[in-house]
Amino acid sequence: MSKRPLHPSDKSSSGVLERQQKCHADVIAAVEKAVGSDDVVVVGMSQNPHPKRAKKALDAAGVKYTYLEYGSYASMWQPRLAIKMWSGWPTFPQVFVKGELIGGADETIAALADGSLKKQLEV
Repeated sequence: MSKRPLHPSDKSSSGVLERQQKCHADVIAAVEKAVGSDDVVVVGMSQNPHPKRAKKALDAAGVKYTYLEYGSYASMWQPRLAIKMWSGWPTFPQVFVKGELIGGADETIAALADGSLKKQLEV
């Protein structure tokens, strides 16, 4: 599987690289910490029905998870953008299992249905 295209860091000015590193670094650090320490992490936002769908499916399957919420449609769009840039996933929720981004609500529901999510937790 090929990686998604990214602008090469050696083709960015030092000022750009510095701003990238500082862009909501506290939020990225909090997400990284949770993803690194908790088996299942759901990163979402209020008012969006898709994080609710993912959480409902995980609850129904008896899967414990950490939920991190960053604003709503009208607030905290910049920290959410930083999370999207960090993960490479364009929407919310972002669901991580054992440190691996598995996708959003649809992918989480599918992984629960086919048993792959629970298998991943057993490893």
